[in-house]
Amino acid sequence: MEKQAITSNQHQLYYQPKDVWVGDVMPYGKDGKFFVYHQRDTRNPVPFGEPFGWALATTKDFVHYEDFGESLLRGEDDERDQFIYAGSVFEANGKVHAFYTGYNREFLAQGKTSQVLLHAESDDFVHWKKSEAALELEPQEGYDIRNWRDPFVVWDDEKEEYLLILGARKGQDKHLQTGRLVKFTSDNLIDWEFKGDFWAPDLYTMFEMPELFKIGDWWYLVYSEYSDGNKILYRMSKSLDGPWLKPKDEAFDGRAYYAGRTAFDGERRVLFGWVPTKDQEDDKNNYLWGGTFVPHEVYQKEDFSLGVKPIDEVWKSFTDGISLIDTKLSTIDTREEKTLVEHSGTIFNFETTISFDEQLSDFSLRLYKNFETDESYEYRFNLDEGRLTFDKNPCYPWFQYMDKGLIRPINLRPNESYNLKVIVDDNILTLYIDGIALNARVYDQFGDAITITATNGSLTVSDSKFSNKILK
Repeated sequence: MEKQAITSNQHQLYYQPKDVWVGDVMPYGKDGKFFVYHQRDTRNPVPFGEPFGWALATTKDFVHYEDFGESLLRGEDDERDQFIYAGSVFEANGKVHAFYTGYNREFLAQGKTSQVLLHAESDDFVHWKKSEAALELEPQEGYDIRNWRDPFVVWDDEKEEYLLILGARKGQDKHLQTGRLVKFTSDNLIDWEFKGDFWAPDLYTMFEMPELFKIGDWWYLVYSEYSDGNKILYRMSKSLDGPWLKPKDEAFDGRAYYAGRTAFDGERRVLFGWVPTKDQEDDKNNYLWGGTFVPHEVYQKEDFSLGVKPIDEVWKSFTDGISLIDTKLSTIDTREEKTLVEHSGTIFNFETTISFDEQLSDFSLRLYKNFETDESYEYRFNLDEGRLTFDKNPCYPWFQYMDKGLIRPINLRPNESYNLKVIVDDNILTLYIDGIALNARVYDQFGDAITITATNGSLTVSDSKFSNKILK
């Protein structure tokens, strides 16, 4: 099979409207339905080229969507919300509220603050009336006037007040690691009092898309950052006042999954992040802002940390699956490889149960493999180092894929069984195992085989299933 290009915006499963790229998602859940407020970037001619507001789509299953188009409309070019950046949606006092970031790219040159917090109300989740109530929430003295965004509002039961947090930074030098979350409080959603820093860990240059939610006795703080791992991370605490504890695995996914917030529809909590595209649709290039929405279901583990897994309806949208023959790979000092699927196509799901002995040093799953050239994309499980990585294999001449940040910690133990799931939708590859996920964006289809490898030990592969038929 000759190598072919697989380009963006050809997805049959994951959500990306035609001719636009999905940016930050402001989700809200209610009675089994999710309201997916999101930014749509036209990339005309580049990301953020044309101003945007918030569009709206709703879904109950993440396979079928009802599209409402632009919902919260951007302002005119001379107004504070020339662009509508991220914010949050919630219900209170018989209304639907949106607290959002207004951005005007011309204001800094005019000596004005470029980012401010604004407010709108709705009766039906679709049509919005903007208010002046939140216009006073501008950057406070000593904070960066260019970085003041992504507000999130939650009700604090203990203090009986609303808490608003947002991403900010101290000083005007954007290279310093002064990123922090700041807070306002209010008892009526109109009058807000600035209460200073909510969390200032001196770890990042900036925070984006912060969120707070509670499961049982634990509060979780979810946020994104772009100066360290460029990932969605979280902390946990028994109190909104902290301290905010770092779990051993602080991420949900890798570098190719960003700006995620969660929503709870009464039954499940879902993480709404996007998989970025790459510059000029080239594997070796860096990522661009915006791309394709991919959901993860979030769950609480026994140790109260968080894990992710596929959305059940997304997984079950693949039909007419076939069972594959169980296999075992055994080697002492070499790599052994076996073919699982000869022709996968470009949209499919695959799952298997793996177990291994104490000697196995690593195993891998190779996708889009070409038998003649031996080229493929590869998820590699390095058991000696406790990490899962993604890359092209072989990576010659080095490097063939810019994979910085496509790494996840793993803690897989010998002689135990683990379920591994993969969803491929054209150029997005998504892997799940043991509560972690790793997304990747790829642009070459070398072939369409699925193989598995093992090095220095024994690997058993059982209960494998594959389907490349999808119902929508």
